[in-house]
Amino acid sequence: MPETMKAIRIHAFGGPEVLTYEDVPIPAPGPGDVLVRVHAACLNPPDWYARTGFANIPEGIRPNLPLPFTPGSDVSGVVAVVGSEVTEFSVGDAVFGLVRFPQLDNGGKGYAEYTTSPASHLARKPAGIDHVNAAAVPMAGLTAYQYLFDHVGLEEGRTVLVNGAAGGVGHFAVQLAKTRGAHVIGVASGRHEGFLRDLGVDRFVDYTTTAVEEVVRDVDLLVDTVGGPNGHRLLPVLRRGGVISPVFYGEYHRERAAELGITFVSGQVHSDGAQMAELARLIEEGRLRAGIDSVFPLADAAKAHERAERGHIQGKIVLSVAGE
Repeated sequence: MPETMKAIRIHAFGGPEVLTYEDVPIPAPGPGDVLVRVHAACLNPPDWYARTGFANIPEGIRPNLPLPFTPGSDVSGVVAVVGSEVTEFSVGDAVFGLVRFPQLDNGGKGYAEYTTSPASHLARKPAGIDHVNAAAVPMAGLTAYQYLFDHVGLEEGRTVLVNGAAGGVGHFAVQLAKTRGAHVIGVASGRHEGFLRDLGVDRFVDYTTTAVEEVVRDVDLLVDTVGGPNGHRLLPVLRRGGVISPVFYGEYHRERAAELGITFVSGQVHSDGAQMAELARLIEEGRLRAGIDSVFPLADAAKAHERAERGHIQGKIVLSVAGE
């Protein structure tokens, strides 16, 4: 094995141009870790928040990231070295997972040819998909899974509205809600209708032509991946006793929501190999798949971030690191 690898590192906070493709030492796994030869890594919002030094967070509570660092937490690849205490994986196993999240100071370091991961953060990659599609799953898939099943405890047959349904978390929330027999309403722009119909939405609302709050009522759960200052406009869609799960910060006029019997349930996504194995099972059963917006070589990570900043993403943006 070589001593160095290619990786993306950030030496100064800023725009996509600060993502530097360079040679760095290959890391060594600890006793409970494996070294993964990364075949693909996925972009997530925390990657570009970190790239800017979390400029979107008030300075007093802003995380302190040491420079330089390698971003990225979603990886799919092959085990290259096994730590001394690892029994569940062997060299050559294809794995995928969300690595060391929400840990920031020594996070996933996924934008690299090799990365280490606690074995407990990984699961075996589904055999029926390639590494690009597998890398698109972890953070967004776990966020949707943990919101619906750990935090909300979604019951069978509920009505679920997913706002921003074509995005990373949104398109997984659509599919996972369907595994509980939910009636799913997907909200996105019209160009995503075919994509979302294929994923199983029962009703599609094009927010560019229709105000969803004027045409939808009696929703049990709103998964809002958009948030923002006008989040409160969606209160009328919920029944009394309904739940809002905001994925990003939104202004929901919470006093008014309380008067309507609406509660809020959310949480921080975290690494979980057992839940990754459950997502893998659903993928193998054909009940879950990742939408791929675009794929870029690792060396073009800056272009991938530029794509992310343009928004209106359908599924996930992935970095191809090594050949299949």
